[in-house]
Amino acid sequence: MQKYGIPPDGNTFVGLLCGCTHAGLVNEGRQYFNIMVRILSLAPTIEHYGCMVDLQLIKSMPMEANAVVWGSLLGGCRLHRDTQLAEHVLKKLVELEPWNAGNYVQLSNIYSASHKWDDAENVRSLMGERGMTKLRGCSWIEVCGIVHEFLVGDTSHPLSEGIYSKLSELDKDLRAAGYVPTTEYVLFDIEDEEKEHFLGCHSEKLAVAFGLISTGPAEVIRVVKNLRVCGDCHEAIKLISKITGREIIVRDTNRFHCFSGGTCSCKDYW
Repeated sequence: MQKYGIPPDGNTFVGLLCGCTHAGLVNEGRQYFNIMVRILSLAPTIEHYGCMVDLQLIKSMPMEANAVVWGSLLGGCRLHRDTQLAEHVLKKLVELEPWNAGNYVQLSNIYSASHKWDDAENVRSLMGERGMTKLRGCSWIEVCGIVHEFLVGDTSHPLSEGIYSKLSELDKDLRAAGYVPTTEYVLFDIEDEEKEHFLGCHSEKLAVAFGLISTGPAEVIRVVKNLRVCGDCHEAIKLISKITGREIIVRDTNRFHCFSGGTCSCKDYW
């Protein structure tokens, strides 16, 4: 834009900062933010702060942080497993969105990933007391013009036997390639063997397995999920794309994940 004499505006920097956020480019994001504010004298809006969010930045904002900003910070707590900050953030989110069960689920997930099972259970109990329920994970895939839906542990599909047979085959190939199930993403204090079984039945894995047995070898597999893809499924699908030589695209609530040759377009930052 500078080369062609086009002055960047606030929308330009929203795009730049979002790109840095999705790619995990923290230093670059701060540089762009400083250029916008200090050199171009563009006043940052709530959208810019939402991309750049950390607690110190929120405190320095000239306006009140909204649920999007606090939600972004809670997502950062998930990545870094910062339970203490997550508790503080949840209090702010409850003030702004007392009805949003997703915020409670996020905190429960952070506790579980840190093996704080009692704290995770307390959050789930609090949700029950307040009449909240966790949205059940669901994935969809379209094959030959028909949309197929899968839930966690789903056995209702007519091709269920073939789907689970494919998953079993993939599990052997994945382990041979060095895959180890990331059991911390199972949010219950149960035995590791049970956790591995639970992870193998996640809705996105079922949808991918169905896509593999129902489409041609050169077709791209496209899956949509109603929640964020979990870290274990993300690692598994990366390897599946390499083992099978298939391109797999998963759209979750946060972004598109384009898996190909054992890597993901998000560079493992989502």
